[in-house]
Amino acid sequence: MKITAPHSWQVSTAEAREIQLSLREKVSFVAGFDEVRTVAGVDVGMKGELARAAVVVLSYPGLAPLAQSVAEAPVLMPYIPGFLSFREAPAIIAACENLTIEPDLFIFDGQGVAHPRRLGIASHVGLILDKPSIGCAKSRLCGTHHEPAAEAGSYVHLYDGDDVIGAVLRTRDNVSPVYVSVGHRIDLETAIEYVLGCCKGYRLPETTRYAHRVASGEESLTEAEQPSLFDLS
Repeated sequence: MKITAPHSWQVSTAEAREIQLSLREKVSFVAGFDEVRTVAGVDVGMKGELARAAVVVLSYPGLAPLAQSVAEAPVLMPYIPGFLSFREAPAIIAACENLTIEPDLFIFDGQGVAHPRRLGIASHVGLILDKPSIGCAKSRLCGTHHEPAAEAGSYVHLYDGDDVIGAVLRTRDNVSPVYVSVGHRIDLETAIEYVLGCCKGYRLPETTRYAHRVASGEESLTEAEQPSLFDLS
């Protein structure tokens, strides 16, 4: 994948805000795919002043690891809530460029449109990649909600005023929910379906769990974990 960002990443917070406001109008809430056979998890770890991004491609619905890519890039902006993509996206894009398999769908460990300016990392990078993407975050950045029922699969909408900006989804009985939102080229109900489809008895989807392992320093998936690239079921 050859990827060109439409703007610089080394910007002030005021410039970053304007970039977010200009790009958010381009987010698509329509599912832009017919079939998903591969899904990628995206996570980023920090090594001092470097961001280490991992993108791990899994089969779907089998969730077997097929390929991975890791890249490091300098951190250009301090941590400021609402501007995560300006810290992490350069490394993510570099990792995506080196993938040997182009995924049908991306699931990011972060927000999509459940963001004060409707452009979290899943939407921002999803737009740049022009790929269907989902934000699946461990905590809430903005919005209000009721508590979903305790059973796995239960969810309630996340609101910002009268606007539905995501869903608060229980992925396992009696555990804390995750926050799911549209990234790009997908609708919320379909995003919820795929997040649940990527869960195997844990709170977080397998996409995030694999990507976190690699972003944290695991160099490669074990040989036993890697099936044939032709076995996408």
